Amino acid sequence: VQLVESGGGLVQPGGSLRLSCKASGGISLVYVMGWYRQVPDNGGRELVATLTTTDVIQYGDFVNGRFISSREGAKNTVNQEINNLEPSETGVYYCHFRNWQDYWGKGTQVTVSS
Repeated sequence: VQLVESGGGLVQPGGSLRLSCKASGGISLVYVMGWYRQVPDNGGRELVATLTTTDVIQYGDFVNGRFISSREGAKNTVNQEINNLEPSETGVYYCHFRNWQDYWGKGTQVTVSS
């Protein structure tokens, strides 16, 4: 399975961005797909949100109404919109795919700064 991430970059505090991840190659009918992030203050990777193929969403503990997750099943794509971004959310955001194995994207840098 290959994962292609897009949508990271530089955004001002209070701004928004939309991350997308497309999976291809050996996609099973049932899988879980979503986003994790690694920000400096929190050490390792933490869950942002994952979605199953039946659209059940699991959110990370810090997630609130600023986060909107969606899935385009026909395109094997998950999207993560984050609004009102804060500088503390600067970090690397990783796409994750799991069927009977775990796959990770290379990560996309998100920098929240003025």
